[in-house]
Amino acid sequence: MALTIKEVEHVAILARLKLNDEEKQVFAEQLGAILEYAGRLNKLDTEGVEPLAHILPVYNVFREDEVRPSTPQDEILSNGPLVEDGFYKVPKII
Repeated sequence: MALTIKEVEHVAILARLKLNDEEKQVFAEQLGAILEYAGRLNKLDTEGVEPLAHILPVYNVFREDEVRPSTPQDEILSNGPLVEDGFYKVPKII
């Protein structure tokens, strides 16, 4: 399926491209070849082939959530230089 120069100009406008006459001719041939290949793919017999969203099976790789004890707050706060009311105290930044 060959594309006309007019169609290439339309695509160039949509893509916000400035093409000279030589580039328009080249792209007309290249885009036409791409569309021709896509047309050949449409002719393939896909009877009995299930549609896929992914090539490989998709499954959750995360571990199950489980409740377990955390590091005590006092131990974590002991790393900070200044602590007040169970929080790190930092300089005010405006």
